Amino acid sequence: MGTISLRNQALWIFPAPRNKEFTMQQLKDKRAVITGAGSGIGAAIARAYAVEGARLVLGDRDPTNLTKVAEQCRQLGAQVYACVADVGTVEGAQAGVDACVEQFRGIDILVNNAGMLTQARCVDLSIEMWNDMLRVDLTSVFVASQRALPHMLAQRWGRIINVASQLGIKGGAELTHYSAAKAGVIGFTKSLALEVAKDNVLVNAIAPGPIETPLVAGISSAWKTAKAAELPLGRFGLAEEVAPVAVLLGSEPGGNLFVGQTLGPNSGDVMP
Repeated sequence: MGTISLRNQALWIFPAPRNKEFTMQQLKDKRAVITGAGSGIGAAIARAYAVEGARLVLGDRDPTNLTKVAEQCRQLGAQVYACVADVGTVEGAQAGVDACVEQFRGIDILVNNAGMLTQARCVDLSIEMWNDMLRVDLTSVFVASQRALPHMLAQRWGRIINVASQLGIKGGAELTHYSAAKAGVIGFTKSLALEVAKDNVLVNAIAPGPIETPLVAGISSAWKTAKAAELPLGRFGLAEEVAPVAVLLGSEPGGNLFVGQTLGPNSGDVMP
């Protein structure tokens, strides 16, 4: 059992092309948009989707990181279009979907992953900090999803995967703005899932626990040390340990029965 675990972990940390003669790719030819794909969880999902045969539109506001990840995905055999965009604007949040429709004549999977994270006590939060967080972490999810829905509804097939956080479930001190935004993502996911499941458009969320990504760079080391000590696993997760969840939710038949769910790769931090 231990040997299997090590092999699986190595596969996702540096995924390699599969022998197509023996293994069917779970996302073969699916047209997928992944926002925030330049680093962290988004980059890991992009590489995992490349291994599984998806055609990719990768979005990020950092052109250097985005170019690097796009090239990694091409080396894994994927068709990739890189889209430099800031989801904090309406046009930027729509850009990935628009590019996918233009490049691949449609969209099958939307992964709303882009986000930001800052730390401050509620009493010290400015209205600008609050609005910035909601615009990037919540409003962008609505805007991109709304842009993708007409295409998915018309073809009666689609998957929307929203990356939330376990803090949207349990909250976090000095993270009221972030927790509120991610709770909004979870509520949006459930409500939209109820609207469109009958049309075979399945909407779900992933709520990771603490993950070692550039996003947590803005969090104090004291907070991170205390948080790791609380976790049953005793450690933060890796982005490559979250990516397979996004593969599952985007795949058939693996993702076919998930509707409005929030899956939690969180080291045991939340046990619904």
